[in-house]
Amino acid sequence: MTVDVRPLAGADISRHLDDVARLRMTVFRDWPYLYQGTFDYEHRYLQSYRDSAGAILVGAFDGDHLVGAATGTPMEDHADDFAKPFAAISQPLTDIFYCAESVLLPDYRGRGIGHAFFDVREDHARALGRKVSAFCAVVRPIDHPSRPADYAPLDPFWRKRGYTPIDGVVASFDWRDVGDDRETTKPMQFWSKIL
Repeated sequence: MTVDVRPLAGADISRHLDDVARLRMTVFRDWPYLYQGTFDYEHRYLQSYRDSAGAILVGAFDGDHLVGAATGTPMEDHADDFAKPFAAISQPLTDIFYCAESVLLPDYRGRGIGHAFFDVREDHARALGRKVSAFCAVVRPIDHPSRPADYAPLDPFWRKRGYTPIDGVVASFDWRDVGDDRETTKPMQFWSKIL
């Protein structure tokens, strides 16, 4: 299978937002996110990528089928809940490019697509004059009952890319876990690298 990874812009972003929503709900349903999303929420959330002039959507296509996607936006254009933790450090938000989701169907993993997602977003951030690339990841207890025995965290991949956790910069975000009847708050640890 040949996968074409490319940035999308303008009308291409709008055209693929529903596909990105479906990918998010599929991929994030698994550990460690256990996200029980709704299409209505996804549609509202993803509008920021259509509306921000500095946003990027990177698509991974198998033919015409979107099999993976990565998004990013200037930090000040993303949800306030993600920007608030940066008040604890002296880094201005206008220096930071936020690499949001990176979702890829399981059959396409292990082929370098994750690296391509970061490469394209980091190049975009540099072109915008950003000095820092950052993302956040959910923190789950090691003994969580839903943790698969064979789960391999992505920390080594992120470190290989030059990212490290930012001490004291943790966001909180609410969503409903698969099988739960209400939302609960999850800590989201920020990682960053200098561009």
